Amino acid sequence: MEIAKAELHDLPDILSLQKLAYRSEAELVGDYSIPPLTQTPESITEDFHNGVILKAIEDGEIIGSVRMCFSENTLYIGRLIVKPANQNQGIGTELLLAAEKLYPDVRFELFTSDKSIKNLSLYIKNGYKEFKREPLNDVVSFVFLEKLV
Repeated sequence: MEIAKAELHDLPDILSLQKLAYRSEAELVGDYSIPPLTQTPESITEDFHNGVILKAIEDGEIIGSVRMCFSENTLYIGRLIVKPANQNQGIGTELLLAAEKLYPDVRFELFTSDKSIKNLSLYIKNGYKEFKREPLNDVVSFVFLEKLV
């Protein structure tokens, strides 16, 4: 597997993979209108121009991705995705670490839903600590985590 910066022509594949990967998240929270499932090609192009998108490639296929943007000494990490058939193989950890290596010596921040036990476990295992929760609705809260270097 190789991790590299995504290119503009990769965005349709990354968006398709994102929609596939986030179906399980939508099931957990009982909401299929979550932003990762409704994101448009125009919006992911905006993400591309405003930050960095990494891709994980295996046998010529994009099997994972992560996005990040930097602001005021904090790297905001989001949309960490791995193709469902390739999950639980360390790809998410490798993408997370690759994102962190691009911006050493800064604070890292990300969030996930409180229902996403696997995501929370991944982040905690990689040194992230919860610092805030915000209710999304009566059923789900966002858990914000940070990693200080």
